[in-house]
Amino acid sequence: MDFLFSLIPGLPWDIMVITMNAIAMAGATLHIYGVFLEKEKRRDIVFIIGGICLIIYSIWIRNKIFFLAMGGFTLASTIEFIEILTGHHKHSEKMIEDFKNPNS
Repeated sequence: MDFLFSLIPGLPWDIMVITMNAIAMAGATLHIYGVFLEKEKRRDIVFIIGGICLIIYSIWIRNKIFFLAMGGFTLASTIEFIEILTGHHKHSEKMIEDFKNPNS
């Protein structure tokens, strides 16, 4: 029976640890989900929310590299989302054609 308990570790009982791990899992899940979204506006919103979750987690674990990476990713998604809202984010006809027909 001890073998079974070593395979399935116990959850930490501190509510802050549980909360921060849940925030980190939500952020990672949102980033994975965002990759599969087709609409750029929706993808950027999901990336922004996921990035904020992971920024909170990186502050909590005190990891500067992870904080900078997630901050940059979240900032880039926010800028692209603002560009979409203001009409500055456009795709050329060639970019659209290359996307639709990658082998031509």
